[in-house]
Amino acid sequence: MDPVPATLAIDPVPARLAASPVPAGRTVGPAPAPAGKIVGSAVIGLLPGAVRTAGTNGDLLQIRLEPTVAAVLLGPCTELTGMVAALHDVWGHDAEARLRAVTSWEDRFATAADILGRRLHSGRTVDREVTHAWRRIRTSHGRIRVDDLAGEVGWSRQRLWSRFRSQLGVVPKRAARLARFDLAAHLLAAGHPIADVAARAGYADQSHLHRDAGEFTGLTPAAVAAAPWLAIDDVTWPAPG
Repeated sequence: MDPVPATLAIDPVPARLAASPVPAGRTVGPAPAPAGKIVGSAVIGLLPGAVRTAGTNGDLLQIRLEPTVAAVLLGPCTELTGMVAALHDVWGHDAEARLRAVTSWEDRFATAADILGRRLHSGRTVDREVTHAWRRIRTSHGRIRVDDLAGEVGWSRQRLWSRFRSQLGVVPKRAARLARFDLAAHLLAAGHPIADVAARAGYADQSHLHRDAGEFTGLTPAAVAAAPWLAIDDVTWPAPG
């Protein structure tokens, strides 16, 4: 990624990926309260609401983590859900110092991979049943009943609800809403009409899509479709066509 040449302000749109360390970021914080901003690198938990990143003359490295991976690398996601935290509060000062000490993107990527690799083998685990449930929610774009998930893993609904929440930070039903909105955001970014997006993503009507867009991003569906965060990421958010 190229250095940021001037002031840059971005309203990130949450995908179904849980937590994002931002090792080379400038200023990160919950909008609109300036008092809550974090200067430097940050970890953005799952479902933080409206968040704005801004800075001048800097480089930005974003690492997106699946919830099941984030739980291993960052610890139980319950503590980070809905939160924006300073990176050093989660990983200590060493990780950020190592990332800031290197200047080439090749070295940054190698350093980040080393940091993540060490933590991936820290001994933390996520229940296989929880991992299976998350994958089914993700691949079905949220169109699977919790009772069916519980039956697939051999747990009661209550046990799945409890273990899923304690390890991933959200209950299965909310995870399903996020997975559905993730699909909708991809379709919006690809230029599909809002009405078609609502139908294809499984919303009862456009008003439910508007509700989720507002709750998850603080934006309307039209604003999500035009968000700079989508336009600059041609891998996760491909251009129309």
